[in-house]
Amino acid sequence: MEEEIEAQDIPQESQDFTKETTPDDVFVAPSISHGEILSGCSYSYFSPLPEVLVNDMNTECVIGIDEAGRGPVLGPMVYALFYLPLSLHHSLLAETHHFDDSKVLTPAVRSSLMEKLCTTGSDLFRQCGWATTVMSARDISAGRLKSAGTYNLNAQAMDTTVELIKKVLDMGVNVREVYIDTIGKPEYYQLKLERVFPNLRITVATKADSLYPCVSAASVCAKVTRDAALDVSYDIYREDGAKHRHELITKSSPPSQPEWGSGYPSDARCSTWLKLKMDPIFGWGPECRFCWDTAKKLLDAKAPAAQVDWPNEVEDDSMKVTNYFSVSTAAGDNESTEQDELSGWFGRRASEPVF
Repeated sequence: MEEEIEAQDIPQESQDFTKETTPDDVFVAPSISHGEILSGCSYSYFSPLPEVLVNDMNTECVIGIDEAGRGPVLGPMVYALFYLPLSLHHSLLAETHHFDDSKVLTPAVRSSLMEKLCTTGSDLFRQCGWATTVMSARDISAGRLKSAGTYNLNAQAMDTTVELIKKVLDMGVNVREVYIDTIGKPEYYQLKLERVFPNLRITVATKADSLYPCVSAASVCAKVTRDAALDVSYDIYREDGAKHRHELITKSSPPSQPEWGSGYPSDARCSTWLKLKMDPIFGWGPECRFCWDTAKKLLDAKAPAAQVDWPNEVEDDSMKVTNYFSVSTAAGDNESTEQDELSGWFGRRASEPVF
């Protein structure tokens, strides 16, 4: 099996924090569930079938899949799937709306494209469908820190990708081609997906979000959802958190800037916030990936984190239920063995025929 590359070990020098979305640029898409995010739950959202497919479900479609938020220590990782008629793949996405890798687009452009996609009557709304899975920091950590076998991030990402594709197929979409931005060696993951979906033409490639317009569109959906979800997570640290959602929607007044910045370990704002806000017992809230080295090192330090000694539970053989149904003997004991009361309660099987 391929060795996993730890997301937090991926160099972050190329991360351009100037392109991080500020709260006043956040577009709150239907993929944002305030309650699920604040409770630390993972969840999925699927847009309604676009009008062009409702009118003809035999229309051949193409799917693009990408993620956002693989490396940050704070906030969820979001997987997005985007689909549309194969005949419109390049003309609508690349030529008309100029979709590109979300990392090279400005926050304003990303939000504008996402808003068009969610606006009833627009060409993107009528001809495209999309879906997201918000993988919460809590669930990512729970999988990585399992005592009985690690559920690593690559495996979680693969399972999420498979479930997104399956759901779209179950909706009746006539998918012919699938393009995915790789999460490791492209040939390894392409082979795994081809085994799951033998009837689909699947391409897994590095930098697919720059090569295939449908993957570019998926990267925009993932990035906008991730940015909004990260901002929602900060609500519990805002004094005006209860009314923040209303402010984001109406734009009546700009919400306060999150002190944790982009959520990336290499962002000084993030590392500073983690140090200042760490609870000595519980660490941080559900927005933090406790399995990340950044968080582990802070928690393992002598101060201010509290040290906890967990008792070693030794199994007591004397408490086994089976002991009540067994016959015990003592070595060298000349006396006849006494039968346990419960094991002989209903008598013993006859060893010889009575008649």
